[in-house]
Amino acid sequence: MTTTTQKKTTIKPKTVVAKEPAVIEELPTNPFIFEVLNLASKQRSNVKKIEVLKKYEHPSIKALFIWNFDESIISILPPGEVPYAATSEQNSFSGTLSEKIDDAVNKMSELGSNSLGSQDQGRSSIRKEYQKFYNFVKGGNDGLSSLRRESMFINILQGLHPLEAEILILVKDKKLDTKYKITKENVVEAYPDIQWGNRG
Repeated sequence: MTTTTQKKTTIKPKTVVAKEPAVIEELPTNPFIFEVLNLASKQRSNVKKIEVLKKYEHPSIKALFIWNFDESIISILPPGEVPYAATSEQNSFSGTLSEKIDDAVNKMSELGSNSLGSQDQGRSSIRKEYQKFYNFVKGGNDGLSSLRRESMFINILQGLHPLEAEILILVKDKKLDTKYKITKENVVEAYPDIQWGNRG
């Protein structure tokens, strides 16, 4: 009687590499800037990031990128946390405006939604407010007093959707890329018409 030994072969499971979708997700008409930045940021390749930025090109998003990435642009707002100004709300919320915006953003994250429901109604957007940004940088409106400038910035933040306000706080300190995976190189490729430097 002969015995045969069978070789055991182990089949390795194939590793599935998630492919980037060929078609980029559609955003609503006139999307919020945070929607565009989120969509661009989650693309795996620079080519796709640039494609998103080109598709949703708008002067407001260019203004943000210039403020954030152009080294000749100097913010003349105090760096860091934004203080609270609205006395009507101070009783119900203690802390800075930055903390209030962070709180709202965290709530949205927990809900898995970009909306806080009724609190979002009547909110403005960066698209509507960007033409005022020159007031917050050196050489833009130097005749404005610091107090008036800071009050104007706070008023804009309080009127914005929380995720838009968060972007503005990041941009004033040139920290947009700490939240969104978008580089200056991506912006340069997407918007070759932007002239960099000599803006101060």
